[in-house]
Amino acid sequence: MEGNVNLDHLFAVILGGGAGTRLWPLSRELSPKQLLKLFGTDSLIRKTVLRLKKLIPEENVFIVTSERLLDEIRNHLLSEYPPLKKIQYIIEPAARNTGPAVLLAAWELFKKDKDSILGVFPSDHYIENDEALIEAIKVAYEVAQKDYLVTFGLKPLRPETGFGYIELGNSIQNSNAYQARSFVEKPDLKKAKEFVDSGKYFWNSGMFVFKARIILEEGRKFLPKVIEVLGEIDTFSDENKEKISEEAFLSIDPISIDYGIMEKSERVAIIPVDIGWKDVGSLTALEEFYEKDERRNVKIGNIVEVDSEDSIFYSDSRLVAAIGLSDLMVIDTRDATLVCPKERAQEVAKIVAMLKEKDAGEYLAHRHSVRPWGSFVLLEKGDNYQVKLIKVKPGMKLSEQLHNHRSEHWIVVKGTAKVTIGGKEKILHAGESAFIQVSARHRLENPGKIPVLLIEVQSGEYLGEDDIVRFRDEFGRGKD
Repeated sequence: MEGNVNLDHLFAVILGGGAGTRLWPLSRELSPKQLLKLFGTDSLIRKTVLRLKKLIPEENVFIVTSERLLDEIRNHLLSEYPPLKKIQYIIEPAARNTGPAVLLAAWELFKKDKDSILGVFPSDHYIENDEALIEAIKVAYEVAQKDYLVTFGLKPLRPETGFGYIELGNSIQNSNAYQARSFVEKPDLKKAKEFVDSGKYFWNSGMFVFKARIILEEGRKFLPKVIEVLGEIDTFSDENKEKISEEAFLSIDPISIDYGIMEKSERVAIIPVDIGWKDVGSLTALEEFYEKDERRNVKIGNIVEVDSEDSIFYSDSRLVAAIGLSDLMVIDTRDATLVCPKERAQEVAKIVAMLKEKDAGEYLAHRHSVRPWGSFVLLEKGDNYQVKLIKVKPGMKLSEQLHNHRSEHWIVVKGTAKVTIGGKEKILHAGESAFIQVSARHRLENPGKIPVLLIEVQSGEYLGEDDIVRFRDEFGRGKD
């Protein structure tokens, strides 16, 4: 396939709503796997966007995510260089797995362009060979023009019981694609070995290319409730639309696009690809990306160990010391430590479920959060107060905003801060402070050449990050 394929109607849809619970405590609900930088200098979602930008204009890249994750993802993509400012977002009213998410994207893009073709990609895949995937997308675009639902098949590296498999059928004329004969989801080990030995089965990559019109037609056949709800949402008035849309979406049964449509449709085509894909579905993936010592240990961060073997040690700041461990994982962050056998890595999600049930903050977010203007670290938290260390980069400014439920006291410890409260400006130097009352309109800027560090003491009945009414913002955000 030559590189001059006309891709005028191609849009990228990145599924960015996943929680990544199996990588806790490195991932959190508001800092899921796709935002982590464990597997290189860029996060997985940023790698995904940059990869697709080689083929698709940035303004034609859409990320499907939740209202809760929207600002975390947008802040993340704006905080690195170059900032990704033109990405567009489609908000899921409620999380109902990939089936409704994909159909929502198809619904919205079909309204934008009746001839639109969607390339659908997870935000948390690790792919080494970008160019191979780009060329495969060009082939898939041509096959999708023939009304196929195209998926990419990964050559199985081993008998794996945790993945779905697709069987190759007849070849499709004038292409490197094949009709899909059958889908098998998570076979037992005996079957998995047979599939690998046959050479006819490929791992289901979870990446697709298809016309918006065709996937919506198949949605009407196999997931009619989803299409019905999407039609209803379009009729809602602006008043209370968000709340009503969430209620409507919650009436949909959660289902993956694979189970809901791909396994049932007779229009599925598969393109085998070799793109250097690696599974990063659990913490044991760290063994794939970091060098092992002579006793087959992976050690990341400030680690001291004696007589341990076949283990994974990770620390993001503190010293972790171990003696005589074998086949274990020790994962230490600023506010949580996980110790478990490597063979039980997939069960980490159980811990997250327990924390969520207890409403423990450690399931939700890290103490350290990155923003386009800088970052903050949560130092202390109580029932009606919390203390943060805020860092503002030179020349940056936070949004002009107010809070309905909390007051704030800022104490500058380094640098020079420009503070605007109720329309009045003043300059604060190290050792000086300012108090912001509840509902007072305010803004913080760094007019200097070095970072500003300040301590922020929040007091109030509600201290959530979503208690922000924003008036002006340099980064086009709705909430901080």
